[in-house]
Amino acid sequence: MNIGKNKAGGVSLRLTACAASALLGWVALAMPMPVQAQSLNTSQSSNPATASTDTDSLDLPGSDTTGATSSRSMTTNAANQAATDADSPSSASLRLGGIDPTTTGSTLDNDLRRVNQRETSVDDLKARQHPDREDVQGIPLGTFTLRPSVNQSINVESNRTGSTNDDRSFLQTDLRSTLTSDWDRHALTVTGEGVWQKNLSGTGAEQPTVNINADLRLDLPADTTAHIIAGYQFYREDTSDPNAIAGASKQSAVNQFNTGASLERDFGLLRGTTAVGLTRTIYSDATLSDGTQVTLSDRNQTAGTWRGRIGYELSPVLIPFLEADLGRTFYDQSHDSNGYARSNQSYGGKAGVELDLGDKMKGELGFGYQHTEFDDSRLASIDSPTVDGNLAWSPQRGTDVSIGLSTTVQPSTTAGESGYTAYQLTGTLSQELRDDLTAKVTGGTIWRVYPSGSTTSDETEYDAALGLTWGINRYLDLTSNVGYQLTSRTTGDDTRQLQAGVGLTVKR
Repeated sequence: MNIGKNKAGGVSLRLTACAASALLGWVALAMPMPVQAQSLNTSQSSNPATASTDTDSLDLPGSDTTGATSSRSMTTNAANQAATDADSPSSASLRLGGIDPTTTGSTLDNDLRRVNQRETSVDDLKARQHPDREDVQGIPLGTFTLRPSVNQSINVESNRTGSTNDDRSFLQTDLRSTLTSDWDRHALTVTGEGVWQKNLSGTGAEQPTVNINADLRLDLPADTTAHIIAGYQFYREDTSDPNAIAGASKQSAVNQFNTGASLERDFGLLRGTTAVGLTRTIYSDATLSDGTQVTLSDRNQTAGTWRGRIGYELSPVLIPFLEADLGRTFYDQSHDSNGYARSNQSYGGKAGVELDLGDKMKGELGFGYQHTEFDDSRLASIDSPTVDGNLAWSPQRGTDVSIGLSTTVQPSTTAGESGYTAYQLTGTLSQELRDDLTAKVTGGTIWRVYPSGSTTSDETEYDAALGLTWGINRYLDLTSNVGYQLTSRTTGDDTRQLQAGVGLTVKR
């Protein structure tokens, strides 16, 4: 088998080069460049959180969630962004579950990071061709191209729950890097992202994140495509997460390792896909305000998943499909600190249709059912109808609209509670106001539904963010954003979060 222009014997050498190149991406910006111009045990916090996805040929559920959006491997980046906006964790091009690497914080944090990111349009064309404003071409590294960027911003944030305020100002550094191959056959893409925060004033929690993902696409004979992926995510659990420790001065740091593989093949009018995934999640200790360490090792877990899909091409535009999935999650400890056996198994299915209208519109919509059952008979099973989908639409050049729908099942750590079902609707509008000025608006709502008999009330979350990106030149962008999030609870105090910031992005 050839990889790029090399024979099989060069695979090991090329993979080693990939790893070294990814490391170089984080320091490449230093090179010279021209620039022109749980509450404890029996009581848990009732506050919500979400982790919202980049999908490719098939989505895979994971340890802390089942059910999600799926999309075909040939869907454009903009269509994938619609899926990313959904509340469904994923990894690289295959969804492996756990926490979405691109959205590891509050929903508002996720929105604000996204509104200043430049993405490929649905039709893959710019509003105008302006040589001075073209994106940088990256750094050639053999048969790879590295595209790193650094954004440095200053931000202010206000959090209010009832009569309690947490305000802060902070510096944030966003590091991003993409390494892509330029081979005759097959493709390897390695993406990296890191967020570092430093409070200047106030008492709000800092939210560092790291996300590294690799996707190796193999173009096999007989119209067959395979993907092999791996990923690593680090994030600090958000204080608004329902499983976070109430009143902790420092929440748990979460390390997550993902791997998986998928196989997609066309059989004439039939299209089949199968995928497997494995996710390992490890939680560190949390720290209370008095310095006490709270061990959360009872949440460490390993999840395995399988998902299969079969579609029938009625026409190149319309492809109905059927999909099924199975999942099994094993906790390291057979019982958690409250004495509950939370290992679980899940299964589900859905039927839907894929839509492909060429360069102007792509997407899919599916309806189904998900069942999650726990090893402990005291924990009620979670049964929920599901609706998942994504749509990417470009009504005119320079304008892109994406919509995401997602249903996820989130297990709980609260004594006696099994978990909840989250239904999310997200929309994003990106508009090129000028060839060097882009505005993006994103927002949505999440409805968290607990099983009947639960002692926790349902919650609804609303979020919206606006970002402006001014391309000073091909190496430098000026960014600004503002966002608002409201969590409305049937019982208990509502939570409001407001954040704004300005920054500079340097690119190679």
